[in-house]
Amino acid sequence: MITVHHLNNSRSQRVLWLLEEMGVPYEVKRYQRDAKTMLAPPELKAVHPLGKSPVITDGGETVAESGAIIEYLADKYGQGKLLPPPGDPARRAQTYWLHYAEGSLMPPMLMALIFAKVRSAPMPFFAKPIAHGIADKVMGGFVSPQIKLHLDYLEAELGKAPWFGGASLGASDVQLSFPIEAAAARGGLDDSRPRLVDFLKRIHARPAYQRALEKGGPYELMRG
Repeated sequence: MITVHHLNNSRSQRVLWLLEEMGVPYEVKRYQRDAKTMLAPPELKAVHPLGKSPVITDGGETVAESGAIIEYLADKYGQGKLLPPPGDPARRAQTYWLHYAEGSLMPPMLMALIFAKVRSAPMPFFAKPIAHGIADKVMGGFVSPQIKLHLDYLEAELGKAPWFGGASLGASDVQLSFPIEAAAARGGLDDSRPRLVDFLKRIHARPAYQRALEKGGPYELMRG
């Protein structure tokens, strides 16, 4: 039996969605973030040394990192529906997006969250102008332009096909869901990019996505 070690408001939500799409039985072991620090509890270190989520156990296998988990599950249980077999040209596109989601798209989203926290963090009054000035400089000079670059790129890609991997939902769409949802929450994604907005509406309407929300519990991304 597959066990998803699920941290609330985390990347592991998309692992539940993937499993629901494939119709594979699994169980969920829930972990709650610390209410003050928003960090994962130390119990997760008993599953994987980094103590982060997502991580799954499947028999004697322990697999961590979202992309690796999605690739492992889709290869083993997906019967080629969400991830083409190695050697298939369509596999390269899926593999690209699986890596792009966390390697290129997610870092500026995290930086936006960090600098938003810097601006809202309690500090001595004399330090606020300095901290706010640094945050605004980095956001305006690097983070916001990077987010715009990526959102424009993704919007254009969805003009070529309805899903990032092609004509039908693939593993890469599951992987990309988290950073695109993060962009809608804190990264400036709005109706000016209708294809990305429609992408989110379509995945949110899927019965498998809804079932995953029921299994994973309340899901509010990137809260400060």
